[in-house]
Amino acid sequence: MSINYIASSKLPTPWGVFSMHGFEDVQTGKEHVALTFGTLIADSPMLGRIHSECLTGDALFSLRCDCGFQLQTAMQHIAEHGQGFILYLRQEGRGIGLLNKIRAYELQDRGANTVEANEQLGFAADMRKYDMIAPMLEKIGVTQVRLMTNNPRKVKAMQEFGIEVVERVPLQVGKNRYNEAYLKTKSTELGHMMSEHHFSDDDQ
Repeated sequence: MSINYIASSKLPTPWGVFSMHGFEDVQTGKEHVALTFGTLIADSPMLGRIHSECLTGDALFSLRCDCGFQLQTAMQHIAEHGQGFILYLRQEGRGIGLLNKIRAYELQDRGANTVEANEQLGFAADMRKYDMIAPMLEKIGVTQVRLMTNNPRKVKAMQEFGIEVVERVPLQVGKNRYNEAYLKTKSTELGHMMSEHHFSDDDQ
């Protein structure tokens, strides 16, 4: 995959001032962003997250998923830690796009779970790709990661592209009465690593 670095700028946030680095996929034209905080040290484990775009959760505060909660918590943890990164990848709806995601939501409103809805639309349960992460991490100088994720596919993807995952840091946040079934489906059908108590707490 050919990824071009475009430019960098400062990004003030409620948790501190991050640096924002823009990248463009030459083949697809998709634009991806790396956020960095503090001084990243090569050959030292950096706290980080791979986060796929979720307009509804990240920007519109949807309670149907845990995406927005995970993004904000990751930014907070990185700022508190004093250094780290987030790769923000433009692959909405696990890779099916925003409008198809809305179609999938409509099917979920009728009783399908998140996997069934994607499959009824003719898509795989998760169509995301991660081949852009290697050149992005190379640009920001990261070779070892303490990865904030519950998704084993992200750990495997990093390892396949030569990035050492020193530690997987669980990121179990945002459970509420609207997304509990969604979280259970991610655990039982997509293999996301979540502790049992995450489903036994009272609805938030």
